[in-house]
Amino acid sequence: MTIPLRHGIFLAPFHSLNENPTLAMERDLQLCEWVDELGFQEAWIGEHHSAGMETNDSPELFIAAAAERTKHIKFGTGVVSLPYHHPLNVANRIIQLDHMTRGRVMFGAGPGLLASDAHMMGIEPEVTRGRLEEALDVILRLMRGEFVTEETDWYTLRDAHTHLRPYTQPHPEVCVASAVTPSGGRLAGKYDLGMLCVAAGERAGFDALATNWQVACDAAVENGREMDRSRLRCVLNMHIAETREQARENARFGCEEFIRYYNNNQPRFDVPEGADYVDWAIENNIAVVGTPDDAIARLEALYEKQGEFGAILIQVTQWADWAATKRSFELYSQYVIPHFSGANENRTTSYQWVTKNQEELASKRANAATQSFAKHEAEQAAKGKTVAARPDLTNSTTLS
Repeated sequence: MTIPLRHGIFLAPFHSLNENPTLAMERDLQLCEWVDELGFQEAWIGEHHSAGMETNDSPELFIAAAAERTKHIKFGTGVVSLPYHHPLNVANRIIQLDHMTRGRVMFGAGPGLLASDAHMMGIEPEVTRGRLEEALDVILRLMRGEFVTEETDWYTLRDAHTHLRPYTQPHPEVCVASAVTPSGGRLAGKYDLGMLCVAAGERAGFDALATNWQVACDAAVENGREMDRSRLRCVLNMHIAETREQARENARFGCEEFIRYYNNNQPRFDVPEGADYVDWAIENNIAVVGTPDDAIARLEALYEKQGEFGAILIQVTQWADWAATKRSFELYSQYVIPHFSGANENRTTSYQWVTKNQEELASKRANAATQSFAKHEAEQAAKGKTVAARPDLTNSTTLS
């Protein structure tokens, strides 16, 4: 690989309807601390306002708290639903976060996923993608330091400018959500943005990966630029354990509720009556439920489908309980990350080199030990002293 693969999480979040929401939020913050400790590089935080399970209304508020509890990991808004916000407010909030996190914030934007959110705000879903582009265009100009005067049917700006310049120059990285439709790819290519492929692990989203990337590349060429694969991020559902059987058992904690929640928003998963939800999800490639080797195989399939990309984001689904979820990320850090980073290549090469040269190296080590004994015995003999018999070194673990 020519592009180092980054690893992160995508935290919508999802929480069961019967659990304490205050404790669930605290656990989300603890998860960010945990994956930061494990070496994950990114965490993207969602925005939702209805439907029950996705309980985070403000990614910016969450990021401000999580950044104080972590050291290295970068945080992205995954995503701010721009049609729900005045663009000047969004620009100012992101710039403030950029300062508060000392450059550890990324700005992800989208049109808003839930029709129920738009309904409560009196917004028709048909207009959200157009409003996303309008707001995104303005926000980028504001973050570059421009004064903007502009009026649309949903916002007005008069000599608008941000109070602060960004901490990151020229401004934090900006990404746009891309699922199945080509709208995200068009915007990414037009405005030189990263892409968040939020449905890369689902059938329709996986099938659309290459198409939407090509849409982005074509739009970039039309605007005199080239897309940067290092800013392409793919989101996967994943839970791993030491064995496939254990992973499946863990996932039965929350898999069915998760799929029912998705279908309650918009029917998309046709699970046969009486089917085992975990088995069905695995068979239909909705998620990786297995071992670290299964995770590696799925990522290799993504590479085969998409080519190189910059980051894989594991969606935090709450399919497993808290202890099993933490263990899943720990196993991922132990075995999946080093597989793709090549962290153990030199160690493996060194082991193989020693194996190849074992006979010669062992002989040299034994000769050195023999010479050491001979020197000691000669010195003692010169003093008229006797020495104990040499030990049998055949099975010795050290000859120092």
